[in-house]
Amino acid sequence: MKKFTNVVVSIIFALGTVLLLSPSVQAHCQIPCGIYDDHARVQSMLEDAATVEKSVKLIAELAGKTDAQSQNQLVRWVMNKETHAQKIIATISDYFLTQRINPSQKDYVERLIKHHAVIIAAMKAKQNTEMNYVKKLRESIEALLPYYPEHKH
Repeated sequence: MKKFTNVVVSIIFALGTVLLLSPSVQAHCQIPCGIYDDHARVQSMLEDAATVEKSVKLIAELAGKTDAQSQNQLVRWVMNKETHAQKIIATISDYFLTQRINPSQKDYVERLIKHHAVIIAAMKAKQNTEMNYVKKLRESIEALLPYYPEHKH
């Protein structure tokens, strides 16, 4: 067992040394650059937020009704709200945080805080049915627009 442990420690040391001494590599997209439009992604999140807003409004309308059709629609709007809020969380974490936020950026911490605010706002919108959470979600997404301006072709 001791021999195995020594081998593992040696491998970890060697890998650490290689990583420390290797020239730095710029982070690259998970897919070839130029395919996605960052501004369009933000616009898509705003559409998701609008869907969350519509869902919250309809949930409130249906909440007091007891007929089967209303109850069915209520469940569907709750699921819709959950789905679109989760899409926003996934877009931030799977796309922006992994591919667009980089520690080498001068405003890295500011960007990180603003992107994280979107995730928190989306989570709160999932958990609640008050419009103030939807407003906060929309505002947090809009705060990202200066980072991802529309590119005119």
